[in-house]
Amino acid sequence: MSTNKQRRESERLRLQRQLEQRRQKEIARRRFTMIASIVGALVLVAAVVVVVVVATSGSDKKKTASKPTPSTAPSPSATAAACGSQQFPTKKYGAAKGAAVTFDGVTVKGAADLTGKPVVTSKSTVTPKKIEYKDLVVGKGAAASPTSCVNVQYDGVLYKNGTEFDSSWKGGKPAQFSLTGVVPGFTQGIGGTTGVPPMKVGGRRIIIMPAALGYGSKANGPIPANSALVFVVDLQKVVS
Repeated sequence: MSTNKQRRESERLRLQRQLEQRRQKEIARRRFTMIASIVGALVLVAAVVVVVVVATSGSDKKKTASKPTPSTAPSPSATAAACGSQQFPTKKYGAAKGAAVTFDGVTVKGAADLTGKPVVTSKSTVTPKKIEYKDLVVGKGAAASPTSCVNVQYDGVLYKNGTEFDSSWKGGKPAQFSLTGVVPGFTQGIGGTTGVPPMKVGGRRIIIMPAALGYGSKANGPIPANSALVFVVDLQKVVS
């Protein structure tokens, strides 16, 4: 083969190699671009999923927070099914009449009149350290225990200023519930504990409880956090 032919063949091979290299580079560039596009799309999808999950979680938390927390306050609807199914007719009650009795800053007008709603006022700067009680009417019937199911009429106020936060009298009928489903001070004040005798049917009692035996450091509806509470309770029946 002549020298010219060898040169031309060498040049052709060189150009062919260059074209092949360029083609391989173009293929690599396109492959990289495609992979980068796919990765970018996946990252975008992941980011959207994260945003949706966070937003949904926040929404669920708000919904959960907005739901009323089951209350351990004395309420017939919370535990009635667990201790009986007695139906009470609705009745309009007037204010109790008669002499007032004062005990540790709590005054109860119509203290001995069990036919009407006692008028309870309270004003105290003292923070009770333990449960305190005073029998306004001593019952003569069956005694309650801390696990009893009971029928009661009650009025609940804040010990500090007498603001009423709950009352079965306003509902027009007694409440029926288990003493295992209410705040500890209510359980102890009716069912009895060390230093506090159990109430007996037919009795009316003032119960003053520290916040630790009520709702503690958590606010509950109209009851501020760390509130001492007062209940005036009429025990009408020990169901079981």
